Amino acid sequence: MRLALSVAVLALGQPALALAQSGPPSEVPDGWTMQLGGALIAGPAWQGSDDTAASLFPDVRVSYGDRFFASIPEGVGYNLVSSDAWRAGPIAKIRFGRDEEDGGSPFRISGESDELRGLGDIDAAGEVGVFVERRFGEGAAWRLRGEVRQGFGGHEGVLADASLTYQTRLGATLVSMGPRVSLASEDYMQTYFGIDPAQSAGAGLAVYSADGGLLSYGLGASVILPVSRNSAVTVFGSVERLGDAAADSPLIRERGSETQVTIGIGYGFRFGL
Repeated sequence: MRLALSVAVLALGQPALALAQSGPPSEVPDGWTMQLGGALIAGPAWQGSDDTAASLFPDVRVSYGDRFFASIPEGVGYNLVSSDAWRAGPIAKIRFGRDEEDGGSPFRISGESDELRGLGDIDAAGEVGVFVERRFGEGAAWRLRGEVRQGFGGHEGVLADASLTYQTRLGATLVSMGPRVSLASEDYMQTYFGIDPAQSAGAGLAVYSADGGLLSYGLGASVILPVSRNSAVTVFGSVERLGDAAADSPLIRERGSETQVTIGIGYGFRFGL
């Protein structure tokens, strides 16, 4: 599933949102910090699926001040630019593969899909690129973020993600919400939604050549409930719609769904190293 498995999400909701990165650099602890936690997520078994799978994701995050960060949901990155208004730098992420037998989540605990049989497996892919983030408004409540990444391994496409997030506090509770959009090149679309003659024969679906363009668009929200000074529970969810290039694939039209819904709950505990 895209929100949880691509980590582009995941993109999306951000399970057990990193406490150390929730505010501007002036609020971020100095030195090395680590956060340990996990998230229970229910969502599509694969990107575009109408079958639901539940996965239990580990959430391990390491950061150094307001510069270096590393985690499964957010990838590995470095803030070459870091101020109360701007963040920018290189980033690398992993997109987990797709398994034709069950959908492919490495952390799946229940639910699966057999709609991919005959299409073959897709290996895990690395994605490297750059990000830019602008915070603005009273208390830097608004965050506009963009990423561009080149894939290698399981896919060799280019992806561009953009999101606008509004963040506010209700007492000690932190609420975030906003829209997001993803674009993908033809190479990415063909890998995940295209169907070549061999796949057509194996899966019983019509041949389809996917164009690049709009991959998905939607809304996401999260609520962070502090448990203690260094720990919190996060409840999150998202609703996304696939773009035409993906939704027009026979795989989606006949066996999947254009609308993708993900919900989850996570817990994280942060400590210094």
